[in-house]
Amino acid sequence: MATRYARVERERLAGLLAAAGPDAPTRCAGWRTRELAAHLVLRERRPDAAAGIALKALAGWTHRVQSTLAERPYDELVRLFGSGPPRLSLFALPGADEAANVVEFFVHAEDVRRAGAAVDPGPVDPGLAESLWRRLPSLLRFEHGRRLPVGLVLVHPDGRRAELAHRTAPTVEVTGEPGELVLFGYGRGACARITVSGAETAVAALRRVLPLP
Repeated sequence: MATRYARVERERLAGLLAAAGPDAPTRCAGWRTRELAAHLVLRERRPDAAAGIALKALAGWTHRVQSTLAERPYDELVRLFGSGPPRLSLFALPGADEAANVVEFFVHAEDVRRAGAAVDPGPVDPGLAESLWRRLPSLLRFEHGRRLPVGLVLVHPDGRRAELAHRTAPTVEVTGEPGELVLFGYGRGACARITVSGAETAVAALRRVLPLP
């Protein structure tokens, strides 16, 4: 049976949240572990509010619901998240958890794990690394689309490439293990182990949009 990496990363993230406690810092700007746990519960259990995660017009409602959730006992939030999506959640549909949550849970687990002083990347299961790599092109298009001021090429250590084309701008290459490239794509490049190459002006332009080491 194929490994369900969303479940593996859910368990890892729940364990990290439990160990950190409710007031630990995270790599999510302005969020402690309590707010991160509330966000995770909201995504799966409050579909009426989850839309505001992506739609600015609904962001105020999402923030109010998340703030209310964050007032609940922290252990309860971690337990609810760790137990998985409720039966009627969209994430409970066959395949939905794996499709939607592998990257989400990996990034947030690293948000907790790397929140303090510099931390070495942990070992990543080869199957998980491949799953993250396969999702990189769609991640780049969804997260950044036409917003980037330069062409961007993510380079796997084995030479594979994921490209976000830009017809007129110079190109910057970012090389790293798949997990590190995912963190970069999600705006956590300041703590990711990556190497960046390209014209100095192109790298500077990219840095204004996405953090780099």
